[in-house]
Amino acid sequence: MKVPILDKSKKEIGQESLPQQFSEEIRPDLIKRAVLSINSAEKQPYGSDPRAGKKSSAELSRRRHSYKTSYGYGISRVPRKIMSRRGLRMNWVGAFAPGTVGGRKAHPPKAEKNIEKKINKKERRKAIRSAISATMIKDLVSKNHSIPDIFPFIIDDKIESLNKTKDVRNTLVALGLEKELQRIEHKSIRGGKGKKRGRRYVRKTGPLIVVSKDCSLIKSARNIPGVSARTVKSLNAKALSSGISPGRLTIWTKSAVKELSEKKLFM
Repeated sequence: MKVPILDKSKKEIGQESLPQQFSEEIRPDLIKRAVLSINSAEKQPYGSDPRAGKKSSAELSRRRHSYKTSYGYGISRVPRKIMSRRGLRMNWVGAFAPGTVGGRKAHPPKAEKNIEKKINKKERRKAIRSAISATMIKDLVSKNHSIPDIFPFIIDDKIESLNKTKDVRNTLVALGLEKELQRIEHKSIRGGKGKKRGRRYVRKTGPLIVVSKDCSLIKSARNIPGVSARTVKSLNAKALSSGISPGRLTIWTKSAVKELSEKKLFM
């Protein structure tokens, strides 16, 4: 498969044959598994205090002739703490047990629990190749993004030297991505408790720019909402997908495609 090579002004300057990774079979099930595996690895372990609900001196004897006992008083064997007493008569309330006020939880979340979902190495690589292949299929990308007239395409390496956010934005507009930028700049209001936790707005996923090496474009592009830039070596299924669905609008530089082919990445 050959695709046109465009410069920063959307002028065609040549054509490029895509490497083997772009002809992989589309597997949405594998892409979903790989993305969920990445998400699970990014989660922060959480759990309750091991002593939560156990800090009261609650005790109740089960023996007949002890001082504080439940025998002969018609009460259950729930651990209790004494609020006041008169002789052998105790004014106590239930504590410590899961069914009592302020007691421990029966099965609290534990921080040592392993929440990471594993995926086999060959499956992960196949998922990345599948996501790479999906970035060049017009029907899949158009479901998630507003694509330009000329698609798919590869861009010239000069874009990697852009060190100002304004220049990156002007280049994307020149390539016909003005509608896409307007789409991702619109913030939608999040529902649920996220509004109370500093996550009031949701931004949509925008274009991904894949470069061959660490360059100034990676920093200059990240200030545009929804737009991100990555080196070809650091790609994964999540970066190449829109959520868990394949087909993110991806702009490949000529050198990135060349490195993908020469080093046989993700094969």
